[in-house]
Amino acid sequence: QEQLVESGGGSVQAGDSLRLSCVASGRTFRSYGMGWFRQAPGKAREFVASISWSGGSTYYADSAKGRFTISRDNAKNTVYLQMNSLKPEDTAVYYCAQSRGTYSEAKEWEYDVWGQGTQVTVSS
Repeated sequence: QEQLVESGGGSVQAGDSLRLSCVASGRTFRSYGMGWFRQAPGKAREFVASISWSGGSTYYADSAKGRFTISRDNAKNTVYLQMNSLKPEDTAVYYCAQSRGTYSEAKEWEYDVWGQGTQVTVSS
């Protein structure tokens, strides 16, 4: 059974950094693309970043470009989201997702396994 478990969320001040981790189990991690999404209170879930099966391709939402970095360690079945220069508008529950194929970009339907989410709160 496929499972994704996120960690690394927390409460920080504006300008701080956080690194989210997501450990996958249940199917061959290195064969699938991975993504991060987020959902702020009262808003729809939105795409943040994605990475291909090898790590060779990445894709970012405009809000994440230049501040966030997605990476993966296939030996550890783990995908990361390094978030720098955090802003209050980054406050959300962050979800890890696994693609149906080797690489996906921003569409939720391209992902078929989801984690339970980790809360990130940024105060000004």
